Amino acid sequence: MAGFLPITLLLFSACGFFAPVCSHLAGFTSTVKPVVSGEDLTTKRFFFARVSNAPEVPTTEFTTSYRKSTAETTTERLTGKEGRKLMRKVPEMEKEEEGPLELAKRSSRSLKVAKRLKNVLKKPKFFPKKPKITKTPKPQIKKVARHQSAATETAPQCPPLGLESLRVKDTQLSASSYKRRGLGPHRGRLNIQSGIKDGDIYDGAWCAQYKDKSQWLEVDAQKLTRFIGVILQGRNSIWSWDMVHTYKVQFSNDTLSWKPCMNGSKEAIFEGNQDTETPVLALFDTPTVARYIRINPQTWYQNGTEGDICLRAEVLGCTLPDPSNVYTWQTEPTESKDKLDFRHHNYKEMRKLMKSVHDKCPDITRIYSIGKSYKDLKLYVMEISDNPGKHELGEPEFRYVAGMHGNEVLGRELLLNLMQYMCQEYKRGNQRIVHLVKETRIHLLPSMNPDGYEMASKKGSELAGWALGRYSYEGIDMNHNFADLNSVMWTAIELETDRSKLINHYFPIPEQYTSEEAFVAPETRAVISWMQNIPFVLGANLHGGELVITYPYDMTRDWAPREHTPTPDEAFFRWLAAAYASTNQVMSNPDRRPCHNKDFLRYNNIINGADWHNVPGSMNDFSYLHTNCFEVTMELSCDKFPHASELPIEWENNRESLLVYMEQVHRGIKGVIRDKDTKAGIADAIIKVEDIDHHIRSVADGDYWRLLNPGEYHVTVSAEGYFPSSRTCDVMYDHFPTICDFNLTRIPRQRVKGIMANRGKLPKDHQLRLRQLRMRKLRITTKAVNRRRAAAAAKLVKQV
Repeated sequence: MAGFLPITLLLFSACGFFAPVCSHLAGFTSTVKPVVSGEDLTTKRFFFARVSNAPEVPTTEFTTSYRKSTAETTTERLTGKEGRKLMRKVPEMEKEEEGPLELAKRSSRSLKVAKRLKNVLKKPKFFPKKPKITKTPKPQIKKVARHQSAATETAPQCPPLGLESLRVKDTQLSASSYKRRGLGPHRGRLNIQSGIKDGDIYDGAWCAQYKDKSQWLEVDAQKLTRFIGVILQGRNSIWSWDMVHTYKVQFSNDTLSWKPCMNGSKEAIFEGNQDTETPVLALFDTPTVARYIRINPQTWYQNGTEGDICLRAEVLGCTLPDPSNVYTWQTEPTESKDKLDFRHHNYKEMRKLMKSVHDKCPDITRIYSIGKSYKDLKLYVMEISDNPGKHELGEPEFRYVAGMHGNEVLGRELLLNLMQYMCQEYKRGNQRIVHLVKETRIHLLPSMNPDGYEMASKKGSELAGWALGRYSYEGIDMNHNFADLNSVMWTAIELETDRSKLINHYFPIPEQYTSEEAFVAPETRAVISWMQNIPFVLGANLHGGELVITYPYDMTRDWAPREHTPTPDEAFFRWLAAAYASTNQVMSNPDRRPCHNKDFLRYNNIINGADWHNVPGSMNDFSYLHTNCFEVTMELSCDKFPHASELPIEWENNRESLLVYMEQVHRGIKGVIRDKDTKAGIADAIIKVEDIDHHIRSVADGDYWRLLNPGEYHVTVSAEGYFPSSRTCDVMYDHFPTICDFNLTRIPRQRVKGIMANRGKLPKDHQLRLRQLRMRKLRITTKAVNRRRAAAAAKLVKQV
């Protein structure tokens, strides 16, 4: 029988009756290597180019554990006896060789088998190998799986066209009808978020005006594209519940003639959504080359007469080269000139990359851990400095933190790119990078929430959705998990009649926050301890899902949903935010469209955090009120989890901004506060700037940094046991700080005795001591929590 089948197919092929083979022939196994067709692929003469004409096997990067797409004919074929055998064989092969299922391998497997069957006709000398498969199935399955995995690695990927990332413009989207502007085709983008108001111009989907099977959403790829699949979501709204249950797909080259996506002899019907947020992927049995694609809903959620046809979508496809385009330099750049590792890195790969950077630049780098996540993944930091591991007198400390929300992954990859770039450029002698490294101690934490990232990465860049992986493993949103010092400050202002007694910096952590029972993530505890150990001057935490820079305060004073709530350093925070936004290639583009439901271009892409939305317990506010460090939030991309193909251009968009922002740590004044007689540095001296109601303190060696805009400032320094000292400091527009040193005179002993006689004791810095006491208690309870978790884990392992 094994010899009869190829001969029969050969006769049918010679007579012109051989039809394209569907991917369900994946149950047949073969060790024949796919042969790349050398035929002319120009599709101007042909309406469609089927997979047999494809010069390469399309694959995707997505990783998932299921495939929620189906077709009418597929269901019929798999109900028979042979179909059940196929459904059993394929998962066994994938599970045995690949571990977690990869859609890249799954989708390409069926396509390659279909090609192999045709190639078998051309090379009958390979046929004798087929009976071996039936005699010894297990060894052959392993061999085929290895061969296909290797082929998948070298095959080009078919990424998203870019509906979510906005690479697909509004003008490329059209529809049969739409209810109103806010539900137009330009809103039918994967993961787009609606506004709070229902019916405004920022609704969360495309919704058809009519409720019939003739409605469609159309995407113009603008070039011949090999379409391989579609991802669908329902409508994002807090008021409505709309989604498409099943749909068809059609293709065209001219929008006049349309051909349906087929599954054998019948038109394919794909499964859509059962809820509004979970992205559902459907891969086509036969990828099709065309310019236009239409999504045609067939059934949808109908709540009586209220249900609408609404969807958000992403289209997967590989753009084919245009043989008529001789001006290749006019094509949109998709790569970076910097030779960096542009891909998504899981925990092990991230650790490996950081080690490779350290091995290449051991003199200027150091890797250390600030703690562990709930699932015991270390929070690794890369330090870049000319003297790693040591705080140098007068050298400011800078930090970037990424991955607070595990599914907002662009910041993670940008920091990994940044450490590679700085290592490479330092070795090349790039004077800008050399100056940064020698004059600044830089700390890069690429993944504050590694547990959340691992959850999101299992689904992949498009299938993770909007929220999966955002929270810690315990379900904590770390952007709201720091101590709420804003309420402490505003309560004190309301109760205290004498404003001279009010504190405005170095606020102690509230007592309830330090207990073992406090709902504080281990990752948050680790970062707070990190803030205490290193005297950071400037920092930023990198997020995704929007394009805007936000600055403190992030919390409104009266708990309103949104209200402009500035800090005393409002002017400098606006400077910092503008420094990043104005140098970012996407943010600074005046023609860009809004990401979701707010047009930040009106605000020059910077906004007070509380004026956007109220965020109690933010890292920015905690950093400003509890330490010397100024910090902003950077929302870097409309797409929280960009596809790997987007990473090179995202690096180009943000590289200059990342460097410019780091350079702002050298703006303002700095100096050393010393004892006038002994010349020893004075720690915890208070630096006050006139007319700015926010003080900072000197660190262990007496050095300090006060970030300020250009101007003239009257500065006063005071310390316990010393007379205050004042002077005027001018800040210029130069890219280096103004040096303002202070020498303090100790209060004479006779004066001290007089104070003690009148008051009974010396005035003490109660605020500083309370802060130190609370921090010590937080560390003790953190150790107790970690011991309890470790004991519980050991007990669980012992039971297993």
